[in-house]
Amino acid sequence: MEVLIFVFDVTSKDFAGDLAHYESCIQALTDLSKQAKIFCLVHKMDLIPEQDRDAKFIEKSNRIMEKTHEAFRPKTQCYKTSIWDETLYKAWSTIVSILLPNIKQLELSLKRFCETVNANEVVLFEKSTFLVISHFDAMGHTDDHRFEKISNIIKQFKLSCIKTNYNFKSMVVKNEFFTSYIDEFTDSTYIMVITSSPDSEMEMISTNIKASQQYFTGIIAGQ
Repeated sequence: MEVLIFVFDVTSKDFAGDLAHYESCIQALTDLSKQAKIFCLVHKMDLIPEQDRDAKFIEKSNRIMEKTHEAFRPKTQCYKTSIWDETLYKAWSTIVSILLPNIKQLELSLKRFCETVNANEVVLFEKSTFLVISHFDAMGHTDDHRFEKISNIIKQFKLSCIKTNYNFKSMVVKNEFFTSYIDEFTDSTYIMVITSSPDSEMEMISTNIKASQQYFTGIIAGQ
């Protein structure tokens, strides 16, 4: 799948010049990659006063769409992002999931897996970046920052393992409220299973993870 990811600096003093560069990229896609999807990140939004951010994003997005060839507009999405909050992580995770050919099948399969192991939630992370690819949440969490927080915790733990010459493969976090099990899943993903059920055993969850690896590998590969 062909993709263009174009990053705009919302504070740029030459936004017209940035748009001209973007327009030239769109022209190249028109000539060479007419099926491409386009993702535009309106970045450094943290430098805009909070009360003005939505209006500024709408203004920039409208100008971007004006320069987008009409054939690409239905396939173009704009995101407001900053490195200082969850927006950048969320945008990249959304882009990664959109690019998967079988995302709907993947979501449905994660739901079935979650129900099979009697879990509260199942999350699929990209292996190197720990971006969320897809998930099923039976509990309905409302914290927009939670995946970014979880990702940062895992990455920090993985880094500490590397520093002590250990290879990170899996981990279990358990307290009186829940148990979280994270394990290698496919060649490109990790899986996290969260359960609060006292009847759920890690051995059973681990067995189900191993039994479903080949099936999920095929979905992710688009087979």
